[in-house]
Amino acid sequence: MNYATDGVAKSTVVENRDVTIDRLDRADPVDAARIVLGSTLIVGDVRIRIVEVEAYGGEKDGPWPDPASHSYRGRTPRNEVMFGPAGHLYVYRSYGMHFCMNVSYGPVGSAGGVLLRAGEVLDGCATVQARRPRVTRPADWARGPGNLGSATGVTLAENGAALFEHDSPVRLEVAESDGWASGPRVGVSAAADRPWRFWIPESPAVSVYRRSPRAMPADEQMG
Repeated sequence: MNYATDGVAKSTVVENRDVTIDRLDRADPVDAARIVLGSTLIVGDVRIRIVEVEAYGGEKDGPWPDPASHSYRGRTPRNEVMFGPAGHLYVYRSYGMHFCMNVSYGPVGSAGGVLLRAGEVLDGCATVQARRPRVTRPADWARGPGNLGSATGVTLAENGAALFEHDSPVRLEVAESDGWASGPRVGVSAAADRPWRFWIPESPAVSVYRRSPRAMPADEQMG
């Protein structure tokens, strides 16, 4: 079954911090992903346009139960940021090597996160190239969530950063994308056909979809 869909979003830069946080606070997983897609992530001199994201819900008794989410089994020290205020950075280490970044959304106490999967480097190319010296194609510098983390230099030290504060070490400038597509999330074995991955179709930095070999067929999945 093909869950991919296409749509058109308003081209709007959201400059008011309170408006942006309020939107994320009231957002469901799909709304949150659409808000973050097309935004610009700023870390030092590096600016990256986010061209691919995935929405993740929360705990099993929450408003958006999601067995693929880190928060599905409840609150832990690792996923604490997902349960906190909207608009904060949740950083986790993947496979002991890469740092991956998420944007928290939803009201305090209800977990939710938008995984930043890929981006296009707009500024700070020399910095990114130094961090990714073996990568020759600029479109591949921040292609995939671990590579995006490497390109920005973000580590667990930035976990919990307030993305819409001017003095934050990691900031997000929200600008909705003109066009988008959606489909199943990459590499998850639970809720594998939930169409919560969103991307900008014309971007060469979007990663390749790979289904988890452990994922059940769509008609056998629950939730």
